[in-house]
Amino acid sequence: MATDMCPMKPEPALSFTQGLIVGQISVVLLIAAFIKFFIFGDPPSPEVTATIRAAERRSRTLAHRQSLLTLRSTTPNRPPQQPTLNKKKSSILRSPPTLTIGSILNKTYYNVDSHQPESLDWFNVLIAQTIAQFRSDAQQDDAILDSLTKALNGTSRPDFLDEIKVTELTLGEDFPIFSNCRIIPVDEDGLSLNTGRGSATGEKRFDANSTRAKREGSRLQARMDVDLSDMITLALETKILLNYPRRLTAVLPVALAVSVVRFSGTLSVSFIPSNRSQSTPTMMTFSFLDDYRLDFSVRSLVGSRSRLQDVPKIAQLVESRLHRWFDERAVEPRFQEIALPSLWPRKKNTRGGDEPLDGSSISPSSSMGKGKGREVAKDVKEEARREVAAEAAAGQRREMSPPEALRYRRVRGRGGGDGSSTGEFSMPGSLPGMGLDIPT
Repeated sequence: MATDMCPMKPEPALSFTQGLIVGQISVVLLIAAFIKFFIFGDPPSPEVTATIRAAERRSRTLAHRQSLLTLRSTTPNRPPQQPTLNKKKSSILRSPPTLTIGSILNKTYYNVDSHQPESLDWFNVLIAQTIAQFRSDAQQDDAILDSLTKALNGTSRPDFLDEIKVTELTLGEDFPIFSNCRIIPVDEDGLSLNTGRGSATGEKRFDANSTRAKREGSRLQARMDVDLSDMITLALETKILLNYPRRLTAVLPVALAVSVVRFSGTLSVSFIPSNRSQSTPTMMTFSFLDDYRLDFSVRSLVGSRSRLQDVPKIAQLVESRLHRWFDERAVEPRFQEIALPSLWPRKKNTRGGDEPLDGSSISPSSSMGKGKGREVAKDVKEEARREVAAEAAAGQRREMSPPEALRYRRVRGRGGGDGSSTGEFSMPGSLPGMGLDIPT
């Protein structure tokens, strides 16, 4: 009998209720640890963050440069381009000799190896005036606010975000300072042409007779340091929408303010000549080197009743996104192109001066801005109306005045008493016996 009985199963150490309680406590602890260390954790210092980002950008730049050098070593030398078939050129217009970057440097007496960097004080003044005018124009109307609102609420806005409103916009008060400008010869890929070795110091020097310097696409690049310390602020307000399991299940208000505190870096500017065969105009290209530093100040406010203020993780995500946006557009090896207009003097572009040289009349608004021109034209019309009214009043007074008011009076004849005149006139205030013999 004893052998036919089943062995008894061991009972669990914890009951179902105890296991449920332990599981709930574990979930709560995990959520608390996530909130404490992931959301409210102390962010790294700005210096450490800037160093890490600079190292990442530098590694990308070196990898891109290494890929270009590898591609050049594996690709055979490109044959010289055949001249395109163009119309017969005029024999009157003499063709200048082919210019290279070496000849341009020689004719402008610029030695890239020994020339001292320039301060660009005059350029800072011009840029400051341009930025000041831009800020003044932005205060006149809401054009910049309308443009920002349309850009933020465009087709790229996700569905879980409500309408984005701009609550604050500050364009700053200070101006960027450019300094330490120098000229660097580069090839068509933007790599420096300073490959020769100096005999004394061993530094890299520019060789104007090298093959890379004479290759098509080589150009001169101006590099200058830029430093800006200001407070440029953009504040936004929106709502995060939860549309699951049904639409507008929950709504979370979010307010965000981003300020640019400081920017410092190296700006490179160069010109790409026009190409008639491809119908491309002259381009100005600019980009920033990978050694820049861009500091932000991010403030956040999440919630409606119980609010979370200045969440560190939100600040890190916003700063990372802004740095990525800037790197993808204006940091080497990427650059921006701007088509330049024709610089030939034209009559329609002439401004300034009171009258043209040929004596023809010009409108008051042709030598100044549109708004100022309209004001001057209005003042001229008012002055013309006043002059016309003054002339009309003077004419009426002359018609109503008696004949004795004339300057020259007819006198009676001296001889007979018949009242006939002798043809002599006298001027009031003249000496006796002095008459004017004017035929009548």
